[in-house]
Amino acid sequence: MKTWGYARCSTNEDKQDINRQIKELKAAGADEVVFEYEHGDAKVKQNLHMLLNAATEGDTIITLEVSRLTRSTQQLCEIVEIIKSKKLRLIIVGSITVDCRNGQIDPMSQAFIQMSAVFAELELAIIRARVRSGMQNAKSKGVKVGRRPTTKDDIPAIFYKHYPAFVAKQMNVSELARVCDLSRPTVYKYLKLIA
Repeated sequence: MKTWGYARCSTNEDKQDINRQIKELKAAGADEVVFEYEHGDAKVKQNLHMLLNAATEGDTIITLEVSRLTRSTQQLCEIVEIIKSKKLRLIIVGSITVDCRNGQIDPMSQAFIQMSAVFAELELAIIRARVRSGMQNAKSKGVKVGRRPTTKDDIPAIFYKHYPAFVAKQMNVSELARVCDLSRPTVYKYLKLIA
């Protein structure tokens, strides 16, 4: 039987450090920690999905907060159903243990985990409402909100270095993205700017 840790941050490693979660999960007994950068209410969390598929009967999944799994009550109910059907144990460190290794979930654990999900979803809704209110307030004061548009000056030198090979059809968009360490959408944006 294996103990899996699951860590998640909403934004990338440049903005959030996931290492704290990983250290705490290892200290709590995780044999292996699966992590990803994805929004809490995203419908698909690929690494969480992989973990739930890989876990086998009797395994334990630990995470630091319910909100690390999801900020959606519906998604959490779906996760709990998987845990129940696969006869796993879910531990929210310092909070609750949902032990479904017998294929059942006790009513108190079911109620507590669902209430935790409701509060995680509520917290996200409050944060989003504050952000929208702040943006509307800034706009009303004439402040430009959002990212500034990308210009040719934003294109890195490495892109210009490999661009001639792309024009000469010596590499495709995927190869250009790989050698420049950029995403394909970013490459398409740059191509559009210099076309």
